[in-house]
Amino acid sequence: MKKILVILDGIVAKNLMQRIVETNTGENYYDIIYVNDAIIPEQKLSNFTFYKFDPTSKSKLAMVLDKNIHYEVLIVLNSKDDMLSVISNIKSHKHNLQMNILDYWNLELEDPYVNVYKGIEVLANGMVERLPNIPVIAQNIGLKHGEIMEIRIPFGSSYAYRYIGSIEQKDWRIFALYRNEKLQDLKPSSILKPNDIILVIGEPKVLMQVYSAMGKTRGQFPMPFGHNIYLYLDLFLMKKARIEKAVYEAKHLNSKLKNTKLVIRITRPTTVGIMDMIKSKFKDDDSVIIEIDYHNLGFRRIRKMDFKKFDIGMIMLTGEMFKIKEISTELMELKVPLFKLGLEPVGATKNTLILLNDTKSYEQISPIVFDVSSQLKTKTKIFDIDPIAQEDKSKLLDHFENLSKIFSQKIEVVSCDKNPIRELKKEENILQILPLKKSMFNKRFSWSFLYTNSDLISFDMAKYNQLLIPVIED
Repeated sequence: MKKILVILDGIVAKNLMQRIVETNTGENYYDIIYVNDAIIPEQKLSNFTFYKFDPTSKSKLAMVLDKNIHYEVLIVLNSKDDMLSVISNIKSHKHNLQMNILDYWNLELEDPYVNVYKGIEVLANGMVERLPNIPVIAQNIGLKHGEIMEIRIPFGSSYAYRYIGSIEQKDWRIFALYRNEKLQDLKPSSILKPNDIILVIGEPKVLMQVYSAMGKTRGQFPMPFGHNIYLYLDLFLMKKARIEKAVYEAKHLNSKLKNTKLVIRITRPTTVGIMDMIKSKFKDDDSVIIEIDYHNLGFRRIRKMDFKKFDIGMIMLTGEMFKIKEISTELMELKVPLFKLGLEPVGATKNTLILLNDTKSYEQISPIVFDVSSQLKTKTKIFDIDPIAQEDKSKLLDHFENLSKIFSQKIEVVSCDKNPIRELKKEENILQILPLKKSMFNKRFSWSFLYTNSDLISFDMAKYNQLLIPVIED
């Protein structure tokens, strides 16, 4: 749930407060700072906290800002000087906190973190829509039940940085995409980005579900890739201990992540004892589906069958599976996250860890990092280690810090000029999250010291469990 700070005073405050209460869905927490008791609603809700003091008081405002991690601030005041003073106080305390202000004075503010709503323009537009022969956007269209909806993609949404073609659209469709106030060409290969506005059409009930899913910033993974976890086991290639560990880890993740089903695909079964062991682990568990291939159909054919039959959002594989050419070739085409099982137990994971490399890839996987961390209840550790300073990562770190506020999670940033891989090898009980890149499946020399790409070196390590997230590469 998001924490919203609302600062109210003046003639609009009471009506605005009432509208916030009426539209309350219980998905947000509100801190309300007010001066006049007249704005207090009769209905007291559990997700509202009220503070009565002059909002221009820097010390009192700082007390509320420090108490919680706020997603954004809504400010409606009756005085221009008070408005400027409050904005200045917030900026001095938390420089990157998003603010929405109601402006009646034509304030000249050049600040990317301050969204200005011109009060006079809002009133004028509302009056114009009452006039005859003036079109009303997305209202009174079709069956008039709400078949058309506008959705803004928020920072931290699990739908951010996703191909439109990779998003399942059943009983609804994306038919327009706006970016920077310009209509974009819509293609299956188009990528949704934070602050994009999409227009969707479909069944009203379905659209409400889509709106809710896109607006949520945590607890969604493996969505939007799919709903189910898929464990692939080639029993002929795997030792008994490895099979038992893979099954145990899949069972653990199935209990932690908000997937719908765990699908276990078994191919080339060996002994009856191993098969009985797998089945016994999930006896009377309706959330698990076990599929067995007795005909050695091969990964490609099995994958095509299962992807049509099951809504797969993540594939789990042991390290040896990645070394099989037929499998590795297919994996890059799937565009779903891959969970590479390491030697450490998943249940012992204390930190999700990312070792920053190129900005473009890690910006794309950033929402998934916090989504997974929130579900596994782990801390997030970021290694900003670049001894040769190839790229300035200050903006990328700011991006992660902003997301940490959205997800209400604290992060630990480790910065130094040491060898990043040596520092990584000191870690224990981690889940490393990496961008999934084609180069990871290329044949490499045995001399690892020839490589400087931390993603490739990390991928070749067998110790850690790794979650590989598909990204758009140049």
